[in-house]
Amino acid sequence: MCAQDRASTYTPSRPAKAVVLCGVSIPHAKKLKGHSDADAAMHALTDAILGAIGEGDIGSHFPPSDPQWKNAPSSIFLEKAVSLLKSRGGIVAHADITILAEVPKISPHVPAMKGYLAPLLGIGSDRIAIKATTMEKIGGIGRGEGIAALAVATVRLP
Repeated sequence: MCAQDRASTYTPSRPAKAVVLCGVSIPHAKKLKGHSDADAAMHALTDAILGAIGEGDIGSHFPPSDPQWKNAPSSIFLEKAVSLLKSRGGIVAHADITILAEVPKISPHVPAMKGYLAPLLGIGSDRIAIKATTMEKIGGIGRGEGIAALAVATVRLP
């Protein structure tokens, strides 16, 4: 089992129509800043799986300095982590994600997020927990300047 966290700030001058979290576009006035699609939740989950099998982090496999990952969907990163796990004879047993954000409201999108992640992880959506909380207006996240995500992945290896 490995836990990981990721944070992403909003791009100040790039208004958007959505934020991507767990592969789901959530309507929002700002876009998260990142080299790829900036899906902080899926990046945290990818790091958790990579960490559980001692494979470094997302940046060592997909460096932000490499232009091929510009605007790439984070599903590519998660699929690679799961592939590395499977190459060792392992499986994902459970995933637990906590998203910290003042806005946008996350809970209405949780079923879609779980539905998106389940086939990528090779598990049922009942084995995925996605929760959201605010920072009660404290710090950068509390001021609505960005989003953070924490993830724990339980893996089974032979």
